[in-house]
Amino acid sequence: MSTTPRPMVTDIFIEGARKGWTIATTSTLPNVVMAFILIKALEITGTLSLIGKVFAPVMGVFGLPGEAAAVLIGAWMSMGGAIGVVIGLFERGILAGEHIAILVPAIYLMGSQVQYLGRILGVIGTRAARIPLMIGISLLNAFLAMWLMRIIL
Repeated sequence: MSTTPRPMVTDIFIEGARKGWTIATTSTLPNVVMAFILIKALEITGTLSLIGKVFAPVMGVFGLPGEAAAVLIGAWMSMGGAIGVVIGLFERGILAGEHIAILVPAIYLMGSQVQYLGRILGVIGTRAARIPLMIGISLLNAFLAMWLMRIIL
C-alpha cells in the first residue's frame, strides 16, 4: 500500500493552468500576433489583393475568396498562425462565418506540416522519398474536406 498522499484536485488544476498559460504565451500567442502582422503587411503592400486575384479560381471551387489561400499557406506553416490569418481576414470583411466553417477542417488537416517535417519526420528517420507523398495526402484530405464542407453548407 502506498503511503504517498494523493494530490489535491486544486493542485492539479493550478499545475494544468500554469502549463496552459506557458503554452499560450510562448507558442500560440506569438503565432497569432505574427499572423495579424503578416496580414497587415500583405494588405499594405498590395500582396493580399494579388493573392486574391491569383488564387480566386481555385478557391472559388470551394466558395471562398482568393485571399483564403493565405489561410491555407499559414496552416501549412502553423495552425496558430492560420487562426490569426482567419481572424485578420474576418476582421477586414474578406471572410465570413461560412468561409471560416469551410476552412477550419483544412487548417487542422494541413496543420503545421512545416514544423512537423523537421521535428518528427526527420527525427524518426522517415525516408525522404516518402515525405512529398505524405504532404500530398494531407493536402488532398484538406481540399476534400473543404469541398465536403461547401456541400454541407
